[in-house]
Amino acid sequence: MTLTANILDLFDQRIYYGSIHIENGRISLIERVGNERPGVPYVLPGFVDAHVHVESSLLTPAQFARLAVVHGTVATVSDPHEIGNVLGVPGVEYMITDGNRVPFKFCFGAPSCVPATPFETAGATISVSDVRQLLGRREIGYLAEMMNFPGVLNEDPDVMAKIALARAFNKPVDGHAPGLRGDDAQRYIDAGIETDHECFTYEEALDKVQRGMNILIREGSAARNFEALHPLLTYYSDRVMFCSDDKHPDTLAEGHIDQLVVRALLKGHNVWNVLRAACLNPVMHYRLPVGLLREGDPADFIVINDMERFRVMHTVINGQVVAENGKTLIPDLRSDHPNQFNCGPIAPESLAVPHEGGSIRVIEALDGQLITNELHVVPTVQHGNIVADPARDLLKLVVVNRYADAPPAVAFIKNFGLKQGAIASSVGHDSHNITAVGCDDESISRAINLIVAEKGGLSAVGGSEEYILPLPVAGLMTDVDGYEVATKYSQLDTFAKQDLGSSLAAPFMTLSFMALLVIPALKLSDKGLFDGSNFRFTKISMA
Repeated sequence: MTLTANILDLFDQRIYYGSIHIENGRISLIERVGNERPGVPYVLPGFVDAHVHVESSLLTPAQFARLAVVHGTVATVSDPHEIGNVLGVPGVEYMITDGNRVPFKFCFGAPSCVPATPFETAGATISVSDVRQLLGRREIGYLAEMMNFPGVLNEDPDVMAKIALARAFNKPVDGHAPGLRGDDAQRYIDAGIETDHECFTYEEALDKVQRGMNILIREGSAARNFEALHPLLTYYSDRVMFCSDDKHPDTLAEGHIDQLVVRALLKGHNVWNVLRAACLNPVMHYRLPVGLLREGDPADFIVINDMERFRVMHTVINGQVVAENGKTLIPDLRSDHPNQFNCGPIAPESLAVPHEGGSIRVIEALDGQLITNELHVVPTVQHGNIVADPARDLLKLVVVNRYADAPPAVAFIKNFGLKQGAIASSVGHDSHNITAVGCDDESISRAINLIVAEKGGLSAVGGSEEYILPLPVAGLMTDVDGYEVATKYSQLDTFAKQDLGSSLAAPFMTLSFMALLVIPALKLSDKGLFDGSNFRFTKISMA
């Protein structure tokens, strides 16, 4: 196979017209013919998502790959701790096996924090010995995000043992330290943590990158930090990568890392700096088996129409064309359905919250952010119980243990904007219990029970209408065609916004993070309301 086009050399930062010769899936020869020729397509290395949880796409790895290649993505650095929290090591092995079925380069990590905290119920534990076993596998390329940054700072023995194992296996260590700065950030970095994708202000990112950390600019379905962090591309292009972290199927169907490339170019950034972040840096940092358009490299590259719009015409992996002119060429494969879902339906009466007097603590969700605020609000009380008050955008948030029957945990939240009904999800980071938000106890219980009946999914109810998107793989994913899932998810999302009234850009994605205890300030686990700033439980009532 021979391809003639304008070739982008990311190492020498030059463009020339030439031919690429491919034999047995590798680049055997690159010939320079002459200078760049206008009107001729361009060839460059494929894009890499430097940090993503494939499970958050609601798709199995095989289905995720089918959508990603259309946008020029040839590889991902994938943390499987979502399925790890549900199924443990067998869940990680499932992701590897399923990903190996398709022509796409998944680099999976060994989950470092399963369960994420002792303050929630998870389905499994991944121990130090489990991490040792995983890091010994060829398919495991790194120690996945070390969310327990207090454990790092306090030199928790298990935490430090996992980091030491990664060093022993000569594999990178990913970080997760929202808001950590100054001396504490330096101690975190000195412990061996090499990246962070949780920076939400430029000042925080600048502090960390100047201390030697690699910063991942995240733009997912819920957390969107590109606008705040893109100036790093000008001054620290050697230490910046692009990632999505969590991307729902509707937005994945629309675009991936290619969108960040175009946005960065529109901001006026130098094209070579942008492509370092999108293509080069992740491959070099994680030592990925991904080609970078050099002789002897795997034939992994994309063909684009021009250097302004960056429309992907072809995606090639190991010399195989896997996407062409907006169409995936990866086959539509079914997968196994491992799961762990052991709770029964709940009754509306179980969601009652007696009023103890005074104001209450309320979670304030922030659109486009994973962090939340803590508000102090005078509640609405009926018959001695605190109730949701949609007129004040004061809704009820519920988390139900999906691994065993247990009393629901209940709190209150603002900024979802629902005017009626409820939405619920079995995708609830990180332990993936059922999380629901709604305007009344009847609707909330209906939405939860739809998920219980399917043993996983996303649901929405309003009046006499009910919607459910089943997720039979660990209650997190489906093996149905990804474009079909994207359409069904869009319908569910539209119902939540237009019929129920949610004002959020991605209400289901935002909901999935309301039980993520490692992100401040106030969250809800299946065991109760949690103060993420001080890492301890707190009470709803301030009386």
